[in-house]
Amino acid sequence: MGEITGIPVCHLDAAYWNPGWVATSEEEWDDTVKDLISADEWILDGNYSRTLDVRAARADTIIFLDMPSWITVYRIVKRRIRYHGQTRPDLREGCTEKLDWEFVRWVWSYRNRRRPGIMDKLTALSKEKRIIILGSPKQVRQFVRQIRALSNNHT
Repeated sequence: MGEITGIPVCHLDAAYWNPGWVATSEEEWDDTVKDLISADEWILDGNYSRTLDVRAARADTIIFLDMPSWITVYRIVKRRIRYHGQTRPDLREGCTEKLDWEFVRWVWSYRNRRRPGIMDKLTALSKEKRIIILGSPKQVRQFVRQIRALSNNHT
């Protein structure tokens, strides 16, 4: 999205995790999020539901990737294999790719445990924000094609 739109992208995982997978303190994280959303334009990639309300208040558009659990688990395993022994481009240096059962369980149970609350928030926000929910890889590809076409028409 950043390449297509020219809008700066921040991967929240890269901002949150310090080298060695050390988490940022809640106070520092809150300050970081406030700094990130103080810019005129931004794209934030990531979850971090504790700060969703603060981010949503400043956002004009929220895109929620609502993929089936099997796809998300498949993709984290694939990502683990692809970046074995390396730091992914969307993480801070010193966070070597890893995968543990706790994370697999979190991803697998996300749709049942976290998704309902997120959907409630998105429904409430839809009165004042543009909410886009993409539920399949095909929908994501179609959306990206639309954004690319719009971007090409504006240049």
